[in-house]
Amino acid sequence: MRQIRNITIIYTLLVIISFSVVFYISRHLGFEKRDIANYNKMVYDINDEYIAGATIEELEQKYDCRIILTTKLVEKNITEYYASSALVLDFAPEGEIIGKVIWNDNLNAFENSRNSMINGILVAMAAFALTGYILILMIWFNMIRPVQDLQNFSEEIAKGNLDMTLPVRRGNLFGNFTESFDIMREELIKSKNREIEADKARKELVAELSHDIKTPVSTIKATCEVLDTSIRHKGTDLTEKDVENYLEKVGYISTKAETINKLIGNMFHATLEEIDELQVNVEEMNSLLIQDYFKELKDYGNIILENDIPECLVYADNLRMEQAIDNVVANSYKYAGTEIRVSFEMTEIMMESEKTAQFLRITIRDKGPGVPENDLPLIAEKYYRGKNTDNKTGYGLGLYLVKWYMEKQGGGMEYYNDDGFVVELLVKKV
Repeated sequence: MRQIRNITIIYTLLVIISFSVVFYISRHLGFEKRDIANYNKMVYDINDEYIAGATIEELEQKYDCRIILTTKLVEKNITEYYASSALVLDFAPEGEIIGKVIWNDNLNAFENSRNSMINGILVAMAAFALTGYILILMIWFNMIRPVQDLQNFSEEIAKGNLDMTLPVRRGNLFGNFTESFDIMREELIKSKNREIEADKARKELVAELSHDIKTPVSTIKATCEVLDTSIRHKGTDLTEKDVENYLEKVGYISTKAETINKLIGNMFHATLEEIDELQVNVEEMNSLLIQDYFKELKDYGNIILENDIPECLVYADNLRMEQAIDNVVANSYKYAGTEIRVSFEMTEIMMESEKTAQFLRITIRDKGPGVPENDLPLIAEKYYRGKNTDNKTGYGLGLYLVKWYMEKQGGGMEYYNDDGFVVELLVKKV
């Protein structure tokens, strides 16, 4: 592999450089030969200056030598200098030997050579140590660290942390392998997101179908009530047995419709618990469609449109707007049981940006007892049911969903008591 080849080349070069340094130092170690002619000249100069009156101390300092005055053939001090390979010459200023002139320069040369050798060894050891550390660092950065990255990455992925990224470093021995792992992570994220979106879409579909099925079920129940009344009133044209059969069948249909209604409610309730946010797709739509929604709600008693809706374009989601209106009217029908009056008007509202915007205000009013004042601030909360709902089935989701849908469409919902219960839906005009 390229990284291993590079490490081998660099290591070989560092070893060659280290050996070259040691070889160079060893080649330049050694003792230089003495220049005897130069030493003889210095002896003659010492003799002349001694005759001229120079002292022994002055001559020793000037010529970096040692002068021992003695006429003995064997002198202990001189013998020690011979042992250390010092240069010993006769000191005879006036032709008669009166001592010895000694240069112990070989000792200094030996000390210098030894110091040079020690320095050379230290340099060589430092070069080898540096080579080793550089090799260790290269192995760490190119082999060990990528393996640790892969280990940490795999642990985080196993925990489900798909946001954990795997660093792709230059010169990584496992570069292609690392890149493949990161591509795998990205594909896992995409797969997980697709799964989440599919599951969310499924739950939203179930919630929408559950809600929409409640309307035809209510229609079936209302039809059963009408049939029951008609059969009883027209019972004179039927035999008693026929009346009993018809009433039994109508009752059976009504019972099953109520069972379906409860099952659908439970399914809607359970599904809504798992949905973080119902999808609302806002687009421009004609306001006349809103008026048509009310005209189609014939199963909720007497709905009176007090005026025609102003024709304009509004920002709304067709499905969510229909659901919101259905929920409000169904609540009034269930809890008030009176006629429901609907009016439309255009209004201007100051926004948070301190600019005004036009809204279509839809006012839905019944003539029932209204909502208890203590319950009024809470009836749009999720799963909250007021005190006057004890004998009515429901889950406390109607007005909660209405408020949610209207706010997501850029509008809002207001509600209050005024000789009955009043709900105002605000739809933003284009």
